[in-house]
Amino acid sequence: MKNSPTELQKSHRPEAIQQRLKQQTESKSISAVILGGIDGCITTFAIVAGAVGAGLSASIALVLGFANLLADGFSMAISHYESIKAESDFIENIRRTEQDHIEKIPEGEEEEIRQIFSNKGFSGETLNSIVSTIIQDQKLWIDTMLKEEHGLQSNTHSPWKPALITFVSFIIIGAIPLLPFIINIQTIQQQFISSTVLAACIFFAVGMLKSLLFSKPILRAGLSTLLTGGTAAALAYITGYVLREYFGIL
Repeated sequence: MKNSPTELQKSHRPEAIQQRLKQQTESKSISAVILGGIDGCITTFAIVAGAVGAGLSASIALVLGFANLLADGFSMAISHYESIKAESDFIENIRRTEQDHIEKIPEGEEEEIRQIFSNKGFSGETLNSIVSTIIQDQKLWIDTMLKEEHGLQSNTHSPWKPALITFVSFIIIGAIPLLPFIINIQTIQQQFISSTVLAACIFFAVGMLKSLLFSKPILRAGLSTLLTGGTAAALAYITGYVLREYFGIL
């Protein structure tokens, strides 16, 4: 979606740029919510669909749903934590290596900085000024080497926050398709229909949230997420039905 010249001008004012840079951490949090929410809803609704397809009772679907919700939510949060932690450890290892090189062979590291910015088109006094500015601050020097030589960003974010956000969104959003099965006044088919409607609304809403984060068309993003979740649930339902009807497993 293209912005008008007026909107582009407003978005590039100093205060707007400052605010946008501050929102980078918020974007990571929203990504964790989306990741946990989609996976949580797919996990529990797929369990429900598989249980109903297999002809299991509402109580069994509920138990299986909540058991998988907690286990998978915990597993996903730990996996997210370990992934971010591994990336942070890798970056920290490269950082220590670059610091060691700067302390032992500063002339060589300075030459690397010079060639990096020379390749970007800088020369003469401008190039000398850039190099001089960077090597006067060791942290800036190392950060520059991380980005320009290794293609890495300095990672100062704790892995606990996104892992916790992922877990909480997984549990809260993933529990919604299970709510109809707590109510005993409906038949299991009615409960499944109610669960399907709730899950469809969740998938579409999370897709819309994703569209805001990645600047994609809202309707397309909502339908795409709905299709993904619906396909997973359909596969689970068909699997349960086939196992019961043709193999007599249940």
